[in-house]
Amino acid sequence: MSFLDRFFRRETRAETVRSDDPQGLAEFFGIRSVGAAVNAEAVLSNLAVAARCVGIRSEMLASVGLFVFRRTADGGRERADDLALYGVLHDMWNPNLTAFEGRETMIRSLDTAGNAFARIERNARGQVVALWPEPWGNVAVEKLASGRPRYRVSSPAGGVTVLLAEEVLHVRGASRDGILGQSPIQIARGALGLALSQNETAAAFAGNMLRPSGIVSYPGALALAQRQQIRAAIDDFSGSSNAGKVMIMDGGAKFERMTFSPDDAEFLDSRKLANEDVARIYGVPPTAVGITDKATHSNTEQEARALVQNALGPLAARIEAAMARSLLTEAGRRVYYIEHDLSALLRGDVQARFEAYRIGREIGAFSANDIRRRENEPPIAGGDTHHQPANRVPLGSQPAPTGV
Repeated sequence: MSFLDRFFRRETRAETVRSDDPQGLAEFFGIRSVGAAVNAEAVLSNLAVAARCVGIRSEMLASVGLFVFRRTADGGRERADDLALYGVLHDMWNPNLTAFEGRETMIRSLDTAGNAFARIERNARGQVVALWPEPWGNVAVEKLASGRPRYRVSSPAGGVTVLLAEEVLHVRGASRDGILGQSPIQIARGALGLALSQNETAAAFAGNMLRPSGIVSYPGALALAQRQQIRAAIDDFSGSSNAGKVMIMDGGAKFERMTFSPDDAEFLDSRKLANEDVARIYGVPPTAVGITDKATHSNTEQEARALVQNALGPLAARIEAAMARSLLTEAGRRVYYIEHDLSALLRGDVQARFEAYRIGREIGAFSANDIRRRENEPPIAGGDTHHQPANRVPLGSQPAPTGV
């Protein structure tokens, strides 16, 4: 909002039109749809694959560099490390929170609630000097008559703070109305509900219905004391020290071993498929979350690249666009932009990496210092020269004279 808008009070914090979404509210509180009640707490506490997917996405993306770049006159770019915003995004979100912790918190909120919020702190010059994340449960999003969002932030100590769009960094997931985002948990609540139901069934099976390893039967009835004596004898005989020994029981005892039925085996297979479905919901390859049934030496590396391209790449673009909208002015977006450095996650082994550098150096795409910077090494004197192959000189040009 411009200074004139504030001066003439074209947009105030008093008159609003609330954007109610009963269906989204019901989904957030875990109204039962298919299978078990689906909400973030139930999914993350009961489905290890979902918790790992959220952890991988948040930790990996928070671990890569997030930079502010300045466009240069020659069409290139340079890091704008002289901006206050650069230090906030790259080093410290606020005095109590590192950039890694702040970004991890935002991504976890985005993956579980579909929305991530951070209050923007600016100095007297309007520069962003700190970001303060706000939990999803403390923020109510409203829609002004102009169509712009407004935020009511509840304080744990009591009271409500009303913030306008320029004062909040709001990263939203896939949205139905452009105001509130949907999390993968909301979108795929049917598949997650089925996985939760299977998890509850497995827990009940283990707690109450687990079959014994075998049955010892007698032709006649036994007294309670005899049952206890036989059970004690069997328990005393068990253990690794008795392996290979022969147990002798009298009285016509007959032992029958219990085995898994085909139905039990199918139930275990269905749980494996449910875990794979959960990984697909977040775009995470199965091998990244420990599902290695179909993993081979050749496809593991490809799935590692798929993790970056399919899961982290779109997530990074969503966050970058939201930060550009909220943290940069309209004039600032013409000069600056925000970008994650995902190249570190896509780098291959040392041999493949340096083979690519060699090709880039030979065709003139990289200088020696370009390569050294990519490897986090200091530049060297004269290392900014780009070589040009002799067979690729411009047509009609004369070769440089050589000394006699």
